[in-house]
Amino acid sequence: MNIASICQRRVITIEAGASLREAAASMRENHVGSLVVIDAVEPSRVAGVVTDRDLAIEVLAGDVDAASMRIGQLVNGSLIAVPGSGTIQDAVTVMEEAGVRRLLVTDEEGRVIGFLSSDDLLDAVAAELGGLARALRSGIARESAERPPFPEPEHAVFLPQCMPGMH
Repeated sequence: MNIASICQRRVITIEAGASLREAAASMRENHVGSLVVIDAVEPSRVAGVVTDRDLAIEVLAGDVDAASMRIGQLVNGSLIAVPGSGTIQDAVTVMEEAGVRRLLVTDEEGRVIGFLSSDDLLDAVAAELGGLARALRSGIARESAERPPFPEPEHAVFLPQCMPGMH
């Protein structure tokens, strides 16, 4: 399973010159917790990513004039991405090293093709583990159908009373 198959393909962008209110309204309207900030002059150029947490921690909890601030001012300039051909482990490693919860997903040419959150990774891992659990149950059912059951013991069997671990 590669990252391109599990990432969110709907990437919501906002121009760097937009107000914080516009950014928050876009997050609310689109039901997302992050926006990809693009350059107003060159819209294909990604300036960074801004999250709802950035708005809360940097703006609301900070001593800044939110009315005059632009969303591009919250971008730190470092873009954290993982290739769409990467694995879940690749994404986890990048998130861990960068200390982030979300990643841009890029194609072979470096273009943004999606967005990956830690929730997306958890969903993918949970689906894989669910598949493994179903495989194990299927194997037990197959074995039960193919093998005759053990005969029932003729009398009850009891363990000695003073065995360690017995309660």
